[in-house]
Amino acid sequence: QVQLVESGGGLVQAGESLRLSCAASGRAASAYAMGWFRQAPGKDREFVAGLTWDGSSTKYADSVKGRFIISKDSAKITTFLQMNSLKPDDTAVYFCAAGSYRDNPRVYVSWGQGTQVTVSS
Repeated sequence: QVQLVESGGGLVQAGESLRLSCAASGRAASAYAMGWFRQAPGKDREFVAGLTWDGSSTKYADSVKGRFIISKDSAKITTFLQMNSLKPDDTAVYFCAAGSYRDNPRVYVSWGQGTQVTVSS
């Protein structure tokens, strides 16, 4: 099974950008469709973005469409989430997940530990 480690979170001001990374390791690490989710305090985990194993198709939540970009590196092992024009409502713990690019968290087979993103107003 694939193991995932996120990095790149931090504290930024509204309007700034951050890029999150998710490094995959293990068997067939490059062959997974990937997704990003986030969870704010007191809220359910919500889908942010997903892409197919080769990066040919992507999906975004309406709340981030036009601001966030999901991508993979050329080796298909690291998945990125470029977050632009950040808003305080984007504050959450962000998780990457492997196994799908759909918005249903139950279909994913592996999860990272999460990275905190805090956006101040």
